[in-house]
Amino acid sequence: MRIQELRQRLHDLGAKPCHEERLLRAWLQARPLDDGPVPAKDFLPASVRAALPGLSDALTTLVQLSSEHAGADGSERLLLRLADGQTVESVLLPRDGVCVSTQVGCAVGCTFCMTGRDGLLRPLTSGEIVAQVVLARTRRPVKKVQFMGMGEPAHNLDNVLESIDLLGTHGGIGHKNLVFSTVGDRRVFERLLREAVKPALALSLHSTDAALRERLLPKAQRINPAELVKLADAYGRATGYPVQYQWTLIEGVNDTDEELDGLVRLLKGRYGVMNFIPYNETEGEGFRRPSPERAAAMSLHLYRHGILAKLRQSAGQDVDGGCGQLRARTVFPVDSRRQKISGESTP
Repeated sequence: MRIQELRQRLHDLGAKPCHEERLLRAWLQARPLDDGPVPAKDFLPASVRAALPGLSDALTTLVQLSSEHAGADGSERLLLRLADGQTVESVLLPRDGVCVSTQVGCAVGCTFCMTGRDGLLRPLTSGEIVAQVVLARTRRPVKKVQFMGMGEPAHNLDNVLESIDLLGTHGGIGHKNLVFSTVGDRRVFERLLREAVKPALALSLHSTDAALRERLLPKAQRINPAELVKLADAYGRATGYPVQYQWTLIEGVNDTDEELDGLVRLLKGRYGVMNFIPYNETEGEGFRRPSPERAAAMSLHLYRHGILAKLRQSAGQDVDGGCGQLRARTVFPVDSRRQKISGESTP
């Protein structure tokens, strides 16, 4: 169910805009649909009241909890089952955040990510995306939503932007706390500035070397890293939200001095912050995270060159809960191996 389809269903039942707003706000806050300051019998039309049980069931079945995996860092990885039996992952983050998925699988095929190993299966509807936030709110407060889970939001742009609009207008989420994550796509930079709700931007960079980045992200849109940073910086300055550059640190691949020099060239004077995230190791992938000392040294190097850099940890490392890992253990329980990237060929 898309949000627009939900709105049309309410309209067909005789709901006026004020009724629609009340019902949407109740759903987004994980409250009963008939909840509100005025009793439903005195506010909602009889036709709408009669339809509430069925509507509530339809919304509840958009995503349902399949399993949960609590991490020592306060995060909680959730494996969610969709109405058609497919599964996606959400992550409850410390400090009232949630990371949601936008697709089942992913077409980008990042060589270090479990999500894309089987390609793209299908996009999520805007209703399924928002329902992840609603489910999260049944477990803890949510004040920040990151579109950083399974999938590439740029490849499901209409549904993601419809979700962002609803969360930013009726869901009580500040616009800067809606974080759109992408590997980079020109359609994103064209569309986001036209939207009423303009989210913060997270750009998955991972390398300053175009050839290496193409091997790490084999099916991402071919945009030179320098151009990507320029486009992202323009958006960040237009919105007033610093760009969050994402960089998965992989030992011997993108933790080199050459990459540091490239980052200084690309990011010095830019409006943003670099988030270094040591690789969340998975069995058979062939990648390793760098030593804590090397990761800290990279962050310090950028800081000394006037670039804000933070060393972060992927949530749920102690429960092997990196993106796609929970789903992979269900769908691919035996063999989840991948070849390590090489300089000569693309996996």
